Amino acid sequence: MLRGRGAYTVRFPRFDHAMRLHAALCVLLTAFSALPLHAAEPLLPKAEGYESREEWRRPIAPFALADRSWYIGTEGLSAVLVKTDAGAVLIDGGLPQAADMLLAHMRTLGVAPSDLKLILLSHAHIDHAGPIAAIKRTTGAQVATNAESAVLLERGGYDDLNFGDDMVFPPVHTDRIVMDGEAVEVGGVVFTAHFTPGHTPGSMSWTWTDSKNGKPLRIAYVDSLSAPGYKLVGNARQPRIVDGYRRAFAEVRTLPCDLLLTPHPDASDWKLGESSTPTTLTCRAYADRVEAAFDKTLKQQQSAAKGAR
Repeated sequence: MLRGRGAYTVRFPRFDHAMRLHAALCVLLTAFSALPLHAAEPLLPKAEGYESREEWRRPIAPFALADRSWYIGTEGLSAVLVKTDAGAVLIDGGLPQAADMLLAHMRTLGVAPSDLKLILLSHAHIDHAGPIAAIKRTTGAQVATNAESAVLLERGGYDDLNFGDDMVFPPVHTDRIVMDGEAVEVGGVVFTAHFTPGHTPGSMSWTWTDSKNGKPLRIAYVDSLSAPGYKLVGNARQPRIVDGYRRAFAEVRTLPCDLLLTPHPDASDWKLGESSTPTTLTCRAYADRVEAAFDKTLKQQQSAAKGAR
């Protein structure tokens, strides 16, 4: 008990019993903290980054493909900017770390972030859709793609049919769903969607007409037609994967195609490290060549499947 000055007294209860209980509780908590929690369950796996080729990350200066169309990607991954009287359109972006480079290249060409109105895609893999979320956030541009790619973009690459969770990227929301053969117009330039499934279920190619040297130039941005390590025989998740590729090969042969562009320039014999002059390969010749390679892989897998029976 403490007596204060004046007409009142301050009393404090005894602590001895409470202190002994507190000490005992501390001993128990210390003992429990030493026990493993859910010891039978494994640790969470470590995160691993996505490894990419150096040429995919090597910037090159923007250069003109035609009067309105510009290449603004890296040496190994395409990104195309089309300038119109009503704003610009971006087709593909490359890896996630390319966002700042793309915005800088746009500014070099006189395109402010707010001038970008539309983003189109080939397919939803990290090496083409990687920076789209950041570009969309910075510019306010809308993303247009088909329904299957829209789902893959929303998942950010998780549960990919062929790569699992190995190639995740920032998720992207799609603003406009387009159908096969649908045209999207910005500032008088018309971009036509062509479904070319196989590499992904939602793979798309785009065509538009520009001009060069006073003449019309029909440009075809043809999506990847490769099948890198894909299971073409007995694929439970994609039972008709071969049919998808056949449809893509047939479609590419019919495209209006004075200038062929591909998401990986070297896929169409364009070595950007050596020349900025685009390939002279036609869409038909390109489709014939990649289908021949596809058929070789398919036969190998079919033979292996028969031998395993």
